[in-house]
Amino acid sequence: MALQRAASVLAAALAFASILITGPVQSVGVCYGMNGDHLPSPAEVVQLYKSNGITVIRLYKPDVQTLRALNGSNIAVLIDVADETVTRLASSVPGAQLWVRFYIQHYPGISFRYISVGNELTGAATQNIVPAIKNLNAALDAAGIKGIKVSTAVRLDVLASSSPPSSGVFKDGYMNQVVALLGTTGAPLLVNVYPYFAYIGDQKDIDLNFALFQPSSTVVRDGGLSYTNIFDVMVDAVHAALRKANVQVPVVVSESGWPSAGGVGASVANAQTYNQNLINHVGKGTPYRPQPLEAYVFAMFNENLMPGAETEKHFGLFNPDKSPVYPIRF
Repeated sequence: MALQRAASVLAAALAFASILITGPVQSVGVCYGMNGDHLPSPAEVVQLYKSNGITVIRLYKPDVQTLRALNGSNIAVLIDVADETVTRLASSVPGAQLWVRFYIQHYPGISFRYISVGNELTGAATQNIVPAIKNLNAALDAAGIKGIKVSTAVRLDVLASSSPPSSGVFKDGYMNQVVALLGTTGAPLLVNVYPYFAYIGDQKDIDLNFALFQPSSTVVRDGGLSYTNIFDVMVDAVHAALRKANVQVPVVVSESGWPSAGGVGASVANAQTYNQNLINHVGKGTPYRPQPLEAYVFAMFNENLMPGAETEKHFGLFNPDKSPVYPIRF
């Protein structure tokens, strides 16, 4: 996750014994990053997911120990192709076949939901997205594997505009190629959505409550739709961009969260409020598409080795010792 996000585009006293996901089945997952010291072992992490009722996980790379721990766990998986591997898979069908063999076929007890070709790729690397998706789809077909959708995870700044939501349009040609391909396979577009970064980038015009799903005097009206939080504005701007590209595919929020320390607006109270409201909200969908929205909370742990601003180290629901950062109910 990078520092520069979508800035330019628009108490409970319960003991935190568990995180239980309710509402639409498996509509909320949690991202598992590994950029930290003294994190629990993969086996402990999987047990922590299971004991808290978390049924979906995002992995940012195909870590073998984690895959072994997940095998037979009944936890569904969104797995990334590591950014540094994308070029190889884009240039080689055999390379994609080996990747599928090593990280998918070797783990028949895992329900893989999606494969993401990289995370927030930029610059020249974006030209590898479409060929890598094609090669991975060919490899899955050759292996007789059905039901795994291949996509890529993007930042919201792939849009030229996001407010009002109906103005959403992709600003780079490669995105039109990506979503056109997804339209032929039925794979969703994975989007990392961070109201936090929009807020810190424009505190003069963005009300904190509007970013936290809290009651606010701010209302964005767009046609016959009314928006009472930035999250919905952002997601429906992606929906608008897809419409303008003449593509009908779902949007999956592959990351969203709020830091509990380290910078402006980063506090335990705000992080708890945002993530709790996110969890409560996604089952309702957005004004444009009022149906359950699949989302992944970032992240499972505070990660002290995350690069970038200090806030990047404080997005976790848990500390490395597995204690909760704050109470939350899913």
